[in-house]
Amino acid sequence: MPSDDTGPGLRCLVTGATGYIGGRLVPELLAAGHRVRCLARSPGRLRDHPWAGDAEVVRGDVTDPDSTAAAMRGVDVAYYLVHALGTGAGFEETDRRAARLFGERARAAGVRRVVYLGGLTPAGVPERSLSPHLRSRAEVGRILLASGVPTTVLRAAVVIGSGSASFEMLRYLTERLPVMVTPSWVHTRIQPVAVRDVLRTLVGSARMPEDVSRAFDIGGPDVLTYRQMMERYAAVAGLPRRLVVSVPVLTPRLSGYWVGLVTPVPASIARPLAESLRHEVVCREHDIARYVPDPPGGPVGFDDSLRLALRRVREARVTTRWSSASVPGAPSDPLPTDPDWAGGSLYTDHRAVPVDASREDLWRVIEGIGGEHGWYSFPLAWAVRGGLDRLAGGVGLRRGRRDATRLRAGDSLDFWRVEEIERGRLLRLRAEMRVPGAAWLEMYAETDEGGRTRYRQRALFHPHGLLGHLYWWAVAPFHAVVFGGMARNIARAAAKGERAGTAPPDDYT
Repeated sequence: MPSDDTGPGLRCLVTGATGYIGGRLVPELLAAGHRVRCLARSPGRLRDHPWAGDAEVVRGDVTDPDSTAAAMRGVDVAYYLVHALGTGAGFEETDRRAARLFGERARAAGVRRVVYLGGLTPAGVPERSLSPHLRSRAEVGRILLASGVPTTVLRAAVVIGSGSASFEMLRYLTERLPVMVTPSWVHTRIQPVAVRDVLRTLVGSARMPEDVSRAFDIGGPDVLTYRQMMERYAAVAGLPRRLVVSVPVLTPRLSGYWVGLVTPVPASIARPLAESLRHEVVCREHDIARYVPDPPGGPVGFDDSLRLALRRVREARVTTRWSSASVPGAPSDPLPTDPDWAGGSLYTDHRAVPVDASREDLWRVIEGIGGEHGWYSFPLAWAVRGGLDRLAGGVGLRRGRRDATRLRAGDSLDFWRVEEIERGRLLRLRAEMRVPGAAWLEMYAETDEGGRTRYRQRALFHPHGLLGHLYWWAVAPFHAVVFGGMARNIARAAAKGERAGTAPPDDYT
């Protein structure tokens, strides 16, 4: 029977709200009349979302028993949208432990349903032969199903939507390589699904009958090889026909590096995506439609999902991206602004320059930094630093920006993360590059004692061990060029009126 869409709204707990799917699910649940509580390790990263005032945000972590139990109180439906992929060799054990804890706390709190979004697994392939990524996703689903709480496990293959890792990978591979030498997995059949159908199914699963506890395959109407997906993307995007030549010698590891080299998606994410494409991932059933009926006309087709995603990219209306989630291993040290900061050594580089422009003009330059506009200083040095970071397995400079003119707390910005933004005054970035320590960059738009606009900039570095100290002193001779030039060029750009213009209205639907 279909799910019951009548009755009062449910209390929903969403984990992973700072991630790609979770950040889009919250407003959909609110629009459906539900009340939403978000469990987040860094609640401040959700502050600037347009729905933040309508949802309750609590601090916690799914690996912490106390905060998870507290978040479950009074909850009807708990969404499990987190995973530990990329946290190291032990990520499967971390996923296993977190899923068990989540199920135990949900049962103790009397939660009526758990909803989990996992990965579509290939038919007839022993689980031991699956990639660690898919194997862990499947195990988490089994653990939640065995928790004693009615559970809906949704299994999806490739999710197509503006900002998704799968879409970005497909987009950049196709756009940047008119002639492609590709791994053999380009001939693997895949059943992609549009992100709006994933969200529709997640929302509908909240009201599934209590006697239903099982896994469901979800996918769009098209079954394609990855090669066909690239060819279809080229056609939809108006690109010339691509020449694709596949070779059998690229292992999943090499495929991950190859994708990481060509696309903004780093090898740490590209590799599990590539590994997941070794086997055919096609839905074996469509039973979900019995409980969450298909919309009129059916699920969104592949070409239409590409058109929708490309339109949002071109209109700068990408609400969340694959990079919305934190980079594993990113620093979480105390804020360096604490006057009694107890983190040990803290190196700083401070610059301040007068600006022949208004504070508003200066702020437009500050908020528009990074991405296509660059960093206003020694582009070659930034490019080399980004390239070295990619070689070390980091994110590099190519993550770009979610929006061309506006930033919000939690946004990724090349190899930085927006840690704090006080619009019109302060932008604080936390480094997510590979460095032996924790690093921040602060940019201020101020007025000095004489009433003149002033740009102030502060780079901070908290070294970890001897290597951290050696790193700071090794790069210190370049600070005058990199940071000094950056401060002067930002001031000049503001005086010239660069980045002027009105930011587009917020639209996160």
